[in-house]
Amino acid sequence: MSVSEEQITKLFKARRTVVQMLRDRGYSVDDSDIKMTRHEFIEKYGDNVHLKRDDLLIHCSKGDTPTDQIYVFFPAEQKVGVPMVRNCAKRMKADNVFNAILVVQKALTAPAKAAIGEINSYFSMEVFEESELLTNITEHMFVPKHTVLKDQEKKELLEKYRVKETQLPRILVTDPVARYYGMKRGQVVKITRQSVTADTYDTYRYAV
Repeated sequence: MSVSEEQITKLFKARRTVVQMLRDRGYSVDDSDIKMTRHEFIEKYGDNVHLKRDDLLIHCSKGDTPTDQIYVFFPAEQKVGVPMVRNCAKRMKADNVFNAILVVQKALTAPAKAAIGEINSYFSMEVFEESELLTNITEHMFVPKHTVLKDQEKKELLEKYRVKETQLPRILVTDPVARYYGMKRGQVVKITRQSVTADTYDTYRYAV
C-alpha cells in the first residue's frame, strides 16, 4: 500500500470512528455515514490528491435536543496552531454551536493547547489525534458496555442507594472510554459487565 493509500485509509477509519462516537453520544447521524465503505469514502471526498479535509466537516445535533449541536473539524495543517483553533472557535460562535471536536494529524502545539483551555471557558472543544481513532475502543472485547447517565437518571440512582456522587468509584475524564463518550466532571457512567453467576451486573463510576 502506498503512502497516499495509507493516509486515505487512516483518515477514513478516523472519520468512521468519529461518526460512531457521535451516534453513541446521542447525536443524529445518517446510517450511510455509519456504513460508509472506504470505496464510498473516496468516491465522495476524492483521493489523497484531491481530498480537502475541510470537506470532511461534520455538523449534527442531538435527536432529543436539536439545539445541542456539535461540529467536527478536520484541520488540514499537519500541526495545528493557535490561528486554526481560533478560526474554529469563531465559526462555533457565529453558528451558535457550543461543542466541537478537532481531529488533528499530530499533537497540538503548546500555544494551541493553551488557546483551547481559554476557549473551553465558553465552549467545549475536544481534541483527538487521528491515530487515536483508527479503531473504536468500545468495540474491543475487553471493554464492557458504558452508558452515561442523564441528570435525572443520576439523581434517581443516588436517591435509590442513598449515596453521594463522590462516594462512587471514580473514572478519570482522561480515560479513553470517558473521552469517547465526551464525559464531563460530575457525570456518572453505568458499566455493564458479564457475570459468571448472572447474565450481567452493573457498576457505576463518577467522572473526575
